[in-house]
Amino acid sequence: MPKVTFKFDKEKDLFNIWGTCNFKTKWGNDFKKGISKNIIQLCEGKDFSEIKEVLGKYQEKPHSLKIIPLVVKSFNDSWNEINDEFFKRLEKVMKKPLCCDEITAYLTLVSRCPYNYNKDNPYFFVHFFGGIPSILKTAAHEIMHIQFHNTYWPKIEKQIGKEKTADLKEALTILLNLEFKDLWFVRDEGYEIHQELRKFIEKEWKENPDFDILMKKCVEYLKTK
Repeated sequence: MPKVTFKFDKEKDLFNIWGTCNFKTKWGNDFKKGISKNIIQLCEGKDFSEIKEVLGKYQEKPHSLKIIPLVVKSFNDSWNEINDEFFKRLEKVMKKPLCCDEITAYLTLVSRCPYNYNKDNPYFFVHFFGGIPSILKTAAHEIMHIQFHNTYWPKIEKQIGKEKTADLKEALTILLNLEFKDLWFVRDEGYEIHQELRKFIEKEWKENPDFDILMKKCVEYLKTK
């Protein structure tokens, strides 16, 4: 089974803070909430190399907290309890071989949790301040994105375009509530803009839990939108 390793990397966190300050709000979420105005002003419109050193000084105190290694250990220990079962179900649900052998989960002090789906270096972020059930769900959410990118995305994008494929990728996480929720006992709520599509996916899955058939139905559905 693939292995997921949770880590805290100061530079990765700085890069994500900078990226979040420069991120254009999408699907209704404002990820800049909770970031100080001073940091936003420092980062906005600048290259990371310009502000990295100063931003590092801003984050020096939180980055030196002694609780960080304890949180990292708790996330690793908790994920290891469900790792094999999660990946076994994911492969069964999505009907494709698992795309990666190792995936890194980086803790970040901001709420935005982007991911890299490149099979040579797959990783994603999780929010440092999330509780363990929420972190497990977030990890599964991002891993599902990575798997989708490396299996179904290219074919589907040719049929409905990049934007609708991105919507589908997000909405598909409704399946975490239907097939995986007992592993962490919290719901994946998704973005408000995708609720109609999520309801469609839930209905179709309950009628016929076959991922290939679901993809065909979703493509036809999205072609009308």
